[in-house]
Amino acid sequence: MVQFDEEKQKLKIDDLHKKEEEELAQLLASRYGISYIDLLTVAINTDALGLIKEEDARRGKLAAFGLVDKKVKIAVLSPKSDTTKEVLSELVERGYTTQIHMASTASLEKAWNTYKDVAFAHETKAGALEISNQQILEVINQVKSVADIKKLIEELLASNKSYRISKILEIILAGSLSISASDVHIEPEEKIVRIRYRLDGVLTEILTFDSETYGLLLSRIKLLSGLKLNIRQDAQDGRFSIKLVDTDIEIRTSVLPGAYGESIVLRVLNPKNIAVPLEELGIHPKLLKILEQETERPDGMILTTGPTGSGKTTTLYAFLRRVYSPGIKIITIEDPIEYHLPGIVQTQTNDKGYNFLDGLRSALRQDPDVIMVGEIRDAETAAIAINSAQTGHLVFSTLHTNNAAGAFPRLIDLKINPKVLTSAINISLAQRLLRKLCPYCKKEIAIEGPAKITIDRVLASLPADEKVSNTSKMWVPTGCEKCNSTGYKGRIGIYEAILTDEAIEQVVINNPSEREIKKAAVPQGILTMEQDGVVKILSGVTSLDELARVIDVTE
Repeated sequence: MVQFDEEKQKLKIDDLHKKEEEELAQLLASRYGISYIDLLTVAINTDALGLIKEEDARRGKLAAFGLVDKKVKIAVLSPKSDTTKEVLSELVERGYTTQIHMASTASLEKAWNTYKDVAFAHETKAGALEISNQQILEVINQVKSVADIKKLIEELLASNKSYRISKILEIILAGSLSISASDVHIEPEEKIVRIRYRLDGVLTEILTFDSETYGLLLSRIKLLSGLKLNIRQDAQDGRFSIKLVDTDIEIRTSVLPGAYGESIVLRVLNPKNIAVPLEELGIHPKLLKILEQETERPDGMILTTGPTGSGKTTTLYAFLRRVYSPGIKIITIEDPIEYHLPGIVQTQTNDKGYNFLDGLRSALRQDPDVIMVGEIRDAETAAIAINSAQTGHLVFSTLHTNNAAGAFPRLIDLKINPKVLTSAINISLAQRLLRKLCPYCKKEIAIEGPAKITIDRVLASLPADEKVSNTSKMWVPTGCEKCNSTGYKGRIGIYEAILTDEAIEQVVINNPSEREIKKAAVPQGILTMEQDGVVKILSGVTSLDELARVIDVTE
């Protein structure tokens, strides 16, 4: 008796249907004069696939499967379909050149099923990497420490999956967002490549990996950032954005040629890290009250000084949020715009001629009440900013000086008349950022030895109205899982300020040194950064070693 195998018969029929479908696709390709492709026999480039959203690919009955620079290979079911043309035209608008291939439905199904392997990113019309898939949120939720990031990347490094480079990059980015890193550094050395995050202002090593993976990762980052893949001997700067639920995070890319390859720095501009109210910056209550009064004035200049990475921009944004009201016009000139503020006209400098000077000139023609100039870099910008502060505008800006007193000699060096200077500047503020001790693992110790000498010296110099309850103990870091074994978690500012009162005016007229200005400011009773730091040490907020890392605490 012959037994009928229904399953075998079904497979045979399916194979015949597939063969017929492929033959039909080949016939139509010949008729339309385009190439035929069988995606079942080729590897699909997931970077190409990710250029088109899955829903758009299915709707347009097409799939991108190859990508070289800006040339994309596209498999389509019907090149004459209106929806296919619509999706293809969007790619062309974004600057891509498309090469069309005819494919069967079975071929396209294989490509569409590959979307589950594509990293959680796709490019938007603006040329940005847009992360909005649920998977990225899952990665962020499971990454709680440096060790978690290292483990995930090492697992991918050990795999041979075609999409691993995209996923490695996204784990690097998701990890930086999860543990609040401000920068990602990818640095090639002679035999290895090193990944480091800047956490709370200090670089922390994540892991090392091989040069071959680095080369692929570099190409992926350059592609996303709009950089030229074939240029390796010149520095390049670019950008891309991450859209995470309701937050747009900008990534600034810097590529610098080195002895062993191009060093990459990804600067993570997360609005959540910069949206800090003035009251939460760590400003001493007395100085905070003064700053609140100064921001209520209709004109004059408030200067914030300090080196790169000292938190000046965060302070400026806190000032802007404080002064904003529907009844006033605020214009900013920034490099870059790190946080978008509602109701404020924000402009960004570029390398095509729009600099701080041009921005300030243009802003003044818009009749603003408040102007924020990201940085005073030259004599012309300084002159216009000072003049604006004297003609009915409240001006916020920054300078690169070491302390509050240094702002006055610096502006005099920029050819500002000392008499005009003191009438324009309301207050000069200086700041640094200190890492805060981890509340879960900080350890209490007695103050003794060299630490006692330093702290006693600073306590003796405090203003008479500054009362400190604890003078015998302080805290030191130990390290735990919650702080990535650093002993620190988060940062806080230390501040000093000088008001331009009559004593300061008299000194500044005579082209003084910083020391003379500091001496004239002592009667104002505002803490110096060193004094502010010691008060925070005795309150258990930070450590003496951390203060010494950031400022000079020697006599």
